[in-house]
Amino acid sequence: MTGRLPDFSIHELNLPDSLNGPDSKEFRELSSVMDAMVQETWGSLERALSARVRLAGWRDTPYEASRNFFGRVDGRIIGHASCFVPLTDNVHAAWLHVDVLDAYRRRGIGTALLRTVEEVAEARGRRVLQAHTEHPIGPAGAAAAPGGVPEDGPGAAFCLKNGYALEQASRFSTLDMDHTAGWTRLELAAHAKADPDYAVLAWTNRCPGECVDHLAGLMGRMSTDTPAGGLEIEAEAWDADRVRQLEDTTLAGGRAALVAAAQHRWTGELVAYTVIYCDPAKPRVAEQDDTLVARPHRGHGLGMLVKLANLRRLQKEYPEVERVMTFNAEENEHMLSINVQLGFKPAGYDGEWQKRIK
Repeated sequence: MTGRLPDFSIHELNLPDSLNGPDSKEFRELSSVMDAMVQETWGSLERALSARVRLAGWRDTPYEASRNFFGRVDGRIIGHASCFVPLTDNVHAAWLHVDVLDAYRRRGIGTALLRTVEEVAEARGRRVLQAHTEHPIGPAGAAAAPGGVPEDGPGAAFCLKNGYALEQASRFSTLDMDHTAGWTRLELAAHAKADPDYAVLAWTNRCPGECVDHLAGLMGRMSTDTPAGGLEIEAEAWDADRVRQLEDTTLAGGRAALVAAAQHRWTGELVAYTVIYCDPAKPRVAEQDDTLVARPHRGHGLGMLVKLANLRRLQKEYPEVERVMTFNAEENEHMLSINVQLGFKPAGYDGEWQKRIK
């Protein structure tokens, strides 16, 4: 497009009661445009959230609140911006996201959307703003050097222009589920290390009541025991209620959460866990999410043990899944090594950016 942009306006999204209700038209239109933006960046919709997952994830909880905005040109939605603010910890920070369809970039729309959500964050008293950019490898985008992202990419250039600094790079990797030839050897080695002292537990969606306090402790450690680069992140306080809230959000979005955990045989304590999310709206792809081993129990092969146990469940219970996606901080060498041994291959990088405003 060239020339001026007629009839550009920014609107706040009101979340509908459901995907199919009379008030859902704007949400469904925005969700379709967000799919189109993912398609433009990645050449597929594998990284796109389904509309149902988006709707569930955007609803306020006791732990996080969000506001979403969209830009229109000549009546058509062409961009999106969001501001998520934690409510019980990290109350100094806000997480922002801005994206615009390719044909409408470099015309001030992204900047206007960014200013809108920055003002929302500042009005909530947030002094640290955090955001991310996405950088594919291959024909759709240039490769990034380990530890960084290409600064000439549109997302990175936009962040730098608006005063954000790159604080961490995450590797986006994918695993083809038909390339599992080395798993048996890895399983034998992990069990040989772990079996005398640890047992593997597994569940879907709802953590057993006798384990939920232990799981909450592990989930709290995700904010402190995994690398965060230069991002200003404080420890999160997790308890059983917060775990149940996350499980409720997952169920509301229609996803299944497959969890594998390592239990210390002598204390009964959960000391490691991992999660894979499956969405029936995207049956061919799954997302490997959190994996954590408590520091006192590292060195026993537990990361490999729980990941393999969960991947085997995925094979058995969701045979239609062809690919698994995951993200790891570039400095998280140990977990990256586990993923490489499992067969994950780099597909892109995400940049994690930060700006201090007070």
